[in-house]
Amino acid sequence: MFKTILVALDESEVSHKIMGALEQIHLAPTAKIILSHVLPDTGNDLELAADLPQTYAEEIPYRHIEKLLQKYQQELPCTSELEIVTGDPAEEIIRLSHIYECDLIVIGCRGLKGMRRILEGSVSSEVVADAPCSVLVVNPQ
Repeated sequence: MFKTILVALDESEVSHKIMGALEQIHLAPTAKIILSHVLPDTGNDLELAADLPQTYAEEIPYRHIEKLLQKYQQELPCTSELEIVTGDPAEEIIRLSHIYECDLIVIGCRGLKGMRRILEGSVSSEVVADAPCSVLVVNPQ
């Protein structure tokens, strides 16, 4: 049984499928789910922390993602937390999995194949290769 699950979400339709796959996992009432999203690093040294001053333009993506994650959070049957971070998606997902000592990471993939996958890269492949725990990759089809 999984005690701590990190769920990596974005704004795509795959996020709905990830949440559907999460419903299929038998969760203990004591389980903890961390819903996470990684904002792209814009090269700005200003982090998107709530206690730091932000310009309105920097705040918009954060607030939008926060509302999306809160919507998913309401559907969960156990305790949960939200993590919105900035940086390289694979690195940040791995970092969060270490911080929370996760038993499982749930992530989607874009379904890229062949040369396109090599050229564009695959966050899910990087996470599978470097994760300290099991990884469930949800297919977009």
